[in-house]
Amino acid sequence: MGGRNSAAATPVLLNVYDLTAANDYLYWFGFGVFHSGIEVHGTEYGFGAHDFPSSGVFEVESKTCPGFVYRRTVWLGTTDMSQEEFRSFIEKLAGKYHGNTYHLINKNCNHFTDDVCQSLTGKPIPSWVNRLARVRFLIVFYQKVFKFLLWVVSQLFVKVLMMICIQYIHQSLKIATMMRMRPSTCCQLHPMTRIL
Repeated sequence: MGGRNSAAATPVLLNVYDLTAANDYLYWFGFGVFHSGIEVHGTEYGFGAHDFPSSGVFEVESKTCPGFVYRRTVWLGTTDMSQEEFRSFIEKLAGKYHGNTYHLINKNCNHFTDDVCQSLTGKPIPSWVNRLARVRFLIVFYQKVFKFLLWVVSQLFVKVLMMICIQYIHQSLKIATMMRMRPSTCCQLHPMTRIL
């Protein structure tokens, strides 16, 4: 964990990148679409997608991740792992992060950096970095809940409608049965009525 031996403590940094120019506006409202990489011992590690069942973890020079615009660095804490220990840790963790398992909402680059940060410092990355994935997850979750509730309501509606129909048929049969039991008066003419 972070900083047991302060003489050997190495900073754990989160390099955050913009994925869209809209972040210039969204950032001030607590939103944005960000990529992040974790920097330890001067090397930055990230996670990205590809079509193969092999590691999607990569390393780049600090603050220069290709395809993204660097925004800022966040200090996350320290670790007392040596460079060799950290490299071994990353290689082991990379087995959980294959490129073909990348998912924008459930397993993205920010999940990777959060996993590394929690392991090294015991703390998560700042929540704003992956907020869009959490918001999207909630939207998808509520959509599924809404669809389920809609299905439940439709099933209840069908059952209630069937009960009403059965009740109506039952009432109609009851009335028809009662009509058959009484002497019929529907065909008798009133004495004042004349047939032409």
